Amino acid sequence: MNQWLDDLRTATAFLTRLPIAHSGGARPENFARAQRVFPVVGACVGAAVGLFCLFLRVTGVPDLAAAALALGAGALLTGALHEDGLADVADGFGGGRDVAAKLEIMRDSRLGSYGALAMLVSFVARLSAVAAIPDGFMVQGLIAAHALGRGVLPWMSISLPYARRDGLAANAGQVDGGIATISAGIALVIALAALPFGCALLAAIAAGASAFVMGLLAQRQIGGQTGDVLGAAEQVAETAILVLIAARLG
Repeated sequence: MNQWLDDLRTATAFLTRLPIAHSGGARPENFARAQRVFPVVGACVGAAVGLFCLFLRVTGVPDLAAAALALGAGALLTGALHEDGLADVADGFGGGRDVAAKLEIMRDSRLGSYGALAMLVSFVARLSAVAAIPDGFMVQGLIAAHALGRGVLPWMSISLPYARRDGLAANAGQVDGGIATISAGIALVIALAALPFGCALLAAIAAGASAFVMGLLAQRQIGGQTGDVLGAAEQVAETAILVLIAARLG
């Protein structure tokens, strides 16, 4: 139980900007183990975003404005961690001539044209989807999207080689199959509890397909994974799930 609680603190400290202290230290093996509870932290983030959006709607804020403000609050809560990964991947994959150039661009903190466009498309898609989700599924839909979006990351981590040996992904420690399976299982359980059965299964398939496509793209572009690739995969999966939920339940 102590290990699970420490994993939850570690994952929360990494995935959000909440001032969380954890007792397990910053060793790679501790962080690798903590990835099994990524979906739990994701579900909490989704619940916070969904409740805030629902509150704004109840107070009379228009749906689009409420969705925009809620997504902005979510980015503040997470420090735009995954959005930053999406922008870096788009800039690197779109602007680099070879693998070395792509990786160098991904390290650059400046935002380029490809990154700005990717963030714009992602935000508008999520904004439109959240605005279209009915009140009765608002919180549940965001919980499922955030949990599944993070639940596939450990599987991506073990499925792809490291594109470089000195990046965040490489320094985070190697996740094993057991951790990845637990993470995916927790994410699926959360989705099944939050959404109607058929919609939950489709959402899980969308998350898996998004991770698979991002993995293939990363393998082709830079030969493997980086922390930015994992962040981008979360954003792609989250966006796909929210659009699916809006289409099915909106």
